[in-house]
Amino acid sequence: MIKVKYNRCEYDRCVYFKQSDDPTYLLLYVDDMQIAARNKTHVQKLKAQLKKEFDMKDLGEAKKILGMEITRDRNTSRLWYPRRTIFSKCLRDSTWQKQDQSPFLW
Repeated sequence: MIKVKYNRCEYDRCVYFKQSDDPTYLLLYVDDMQIAARNKTHVQKLKAQLKKEFDMKDLGEAKKILGMEITRDRNTSRLWYPRRTIFSKCLRDSTWQKQDQSPFLW
């Protein structure tokens, strides 16, 4: 990614970004990948660059990443991960869940 002018995030080594007026982000974790950008052309360009280097399959619009659901609001151009999904995943194997004493009310 460095060759194609992407910078590696110093806080999360799985995140790469290309700084511009309209930045593009690439989130990588083992064999999961997500591209985020406001401009679809930037997304298509990055996909084309990655396909030249790697054998990859485009699964379309992301609905999940790393087992977490993604919620999208196109009207406000926002993406987020619902906390319920994250907490449920964390609690699944926890002591609280095993004792059926979850401190969270859904």
